[in-house]
Amino acid sequence: IEGHERAETYFSSELETALARFEDKITRIEVYFGDENGEKFSLKDKKCLIEVRSAKLQPIVVTEHAESVEKAFRGALTKIKKTLETTFEKLKTN
Repeated sequence: IEGHERAETYFSSELETALARFEDKITRIEVYFGDENGEKFSLKDKKCLIEVRSAKLQPIVVTEHAESVEKAFRGALTKIKKTLETTFEKLKTN
């Protein structure tokens, strides 16, 4: 999937906003996009994988498939936010 500077700025901004409350716990975020079927048409063939690293934990990875890169990103962002909330909440109680 081709990337453009405008798209990169948009995705980075969305990540910063959505995960701002975890910024002191996160050391690195990587986002990967893919097209599962290349030139062939298929529903939900766009993929977004978000990997978050924290100093004290194993990497946390979520994946979302959708019909567009933007929808796949939104779905993965929602998943990673919920996963981080659950993970860090559990750490607080231990």
